[in-house]
Amino acid sequence: MTDPDDSTSDLFGPSLPTHLYVHVPFCASKCDYCDFVSVAGADADFVEVVFAGIRTQITTWSRSGLPGVVETVYFGGGTPSLHPEQVLRVLAHVRSTLVVHPNAEITVEANPDSLSADVARAFAAGGVTRVSVGVQSFDDHVLRVLGRRHDAVSAARACAAVIDAGMALSVDLMCGVPGQTITSWSETLARAAATGAHHASVYPLTIEDETPMSVAISAGLLPEPDSDVAAEMMVLAEATLGYHGLARYEVANYAESYAYESRHNTAYWTGHSYAGVGPGAHGMLDAITARAVGLLADAAPDVARVRYANAASIEDWLVGRGDTTETLTQAEVRREDVMLGMRLTRGVRAADVVTADLESVMASLERDGLVELADLPREGSRWRTTHRGWLLGNEVFGRIWSGE
Repeated sequence: MTDPDDSTSDLFGPSLPTHLYVHVPFCASKCDYCDFVSVAGADADFVEVVFAGIRTQITTWSRSGLPGVVETVYFGGGTPSLHPEQVLRVLAHVRSTLVVHPNAEITVEANPDSLSADVARAFAAGGVTRVSVGVQSFDDHVLRVLGRRHDAVSAARACAAVIDAGMALSVDLMCGVPGQTITSWSETLARAAATGAHHASVYPLTIEDETPMSVAISAGLLPEPDSDVAAEMMVLAEATLGYHGLARYEVANYAESYAYESRHNTAYWTGHSYAGVGPGAHGMLDAITARAVGLLADAAPDVARVRYANAASIEDWLVGRGDTTETLTQAEVRREDVMLGMRLTRGVRAADVVTADLESVMASLERDGLVELADLPREGSRWRTTHRGWLLGNEVFGRIWSGE
């Protein structure tokens, strides 16, 4: 597998992105906090059209003539588990048209209300290796505030179905929810650990504009989330999950061991190319690959990396309009790689900080108690966040990106 510290480069010529993200834009209903690209209640014909478009995008990559092997495939959403047959059809298409590593990590996001034992077994039989279950909470009151369709009992049942089917289980949890107490959060963490999960993701709630939750808070129907309470909950999550054998390896992610860390998400944090397929999906390519597939004109010599986003409107995406691209220079790529790499608990190589001309920034962050230079076993000299820097990550990342 790819060394997570070795980001993509133009040195070896254009190549197929090692990692593939597939966005499934369908849900049974929209959660009150969600602003992701998804629609609820789509009819079967529309669902088929969109999945056909996803397969067509994958076919386009297969016809690019680029060498390379896909190491991870990630189905996100939306709610991929709402349409398991379609997801498995796409996965089969990926395997039949692209070269997929025999030990590839294949992840599907799932919601408890659409993840039965039969669906879990079908995913396992179809080659899915890992399921990320959107539990969010084991407190029914908190789930109602979030507008989730499931309850704690069905969440536990869905987690058990993944384990019983022989796949690796990841659970998504959310803290800082209006009205959520420390006691409720502590119980959720304990119940999450008791599922036998190999991985957990813990995120503080973010209030997005124009969502039902945002409207409810503005109207005084829900209290404003307290960032200090959310930080306290993040600290409690680290302690509780760590006690149960799930060590934090990234800002918001925990794993039983290195073998269960998300290889797909780690690719995002370590500068590896990935292709985004489906409406609203994002991708990132090195410049030479972007030129090879027509995303970058030859007359752009200063560009080292291209980020692209498929149209967020499903209708626009279906007719091939509304896509956007962003280009980065080599200096920006180096800063971005350090910024994203600092999300990992092991941080980034000291040599990469020097290459990115960020030594003075790191020295400033060190004086503020946000980062430290450590000599790690088998890792060498690396910059990483302190515990305080972890909780103030946005400040750390912003200062690195700005170079100040």
